[in-house]
Amino acid sequence: MDIFISAISQGILWGLLSLGVFISFRILNIADMTTEGTFPLGAAICMTAISRGVSPLLATILAVCGGVLAGLVTGFLITTCRIPSLLAGILTMTGLLSINLRVMGRPNLTLLDKDTIFTPATQLTLPHHYDTILVGVFGVSLLIYLMFVFFKTELGQGLIATGDNPKMATSFGISTKKMTLLGLMLSNGIVALAGAIISQHNGYADVNSGLGVIVIALAAIIIGEVLFSKVSFLERLICTVYGSIIYRVLLVGVLKLQVIEANDFKLVSAILIALFLTMPHLRKKGQKGGV
Repeated sequence: MDIFISAISQGILWGLLSLGVFISFRILNIADMTTEGTFPLGAAICMTAISRGVSPLLATILAVCGGVLAGLVTGFLITTCRIPSLLAGILTMTGLLSINLRVMGRPNLTLLDKDTIFTPATQLTLPHHYDTILVGVFGVSLLIYLMFVFFKTELGQGLIATGDNPKMATSFGISTKKMTLLGLMLSNGIVALAGAIISQHNGYADVNSGLGVIVIALAAIIIGEVLFSKVSFLERLICTVYGSIIYRVLLVGVLKLQVIEANDFKLVSAILIALFLTMPHLRKKGQKGGV
């Protein structure tokens, strides 16, 4: 049972990453590979700052700022340099590998006897993993609320319109370039936030920690959409976090069955995503067959 509670707590924390990717992937329709560089960037900035005596909260904010700048670079490459979005993301991600090494000064960095944003919760002497759940639920709830409020504004609606139909958005006087820049900055800022919080929870940062994180985020988004269809925008955000939790629990369940080794996690992730991507098609086919 303890391992499933651990999976739920991990799923909530990784839900932050999924919410960030939700903006680039679902709102802007961009598969932004910058994510794989921004996630360790957030971890690197946060860990370095904390190790030098900066408060965990300020270190986390600095990490978010780093992610926003990374998103700005990718947005600039797409909107000004006219580089295809996939290639622009890969270029930024590649550059961030060197920047992350510069920030940390080494491939990985460990926190020893330093306070993190989880420290106040651990002092409550809650059952194992419940302190993580407490911090995770607070962070995810706050982020979902802020995203919901933002996308209700005129600026947020402009961002949605840009992703839905750029030509129509332009005809309404919306600057799709600025909206693309804004969306990528927000998305990567949240991804860096996830990197900062998860690294504080794990107690270390690694330059290779971003490898495959976009797959994890996409898995959570797709699982949430497949299992919870026909929901409002707010519910979609919440279901994305549910998807992240379900994804973690599924992986733990498969591991508990002892039919795979821990090294096969990535392969199982890919299979799970393929299955959930296929489900809507099979569902439609079944409905047509029923008619």
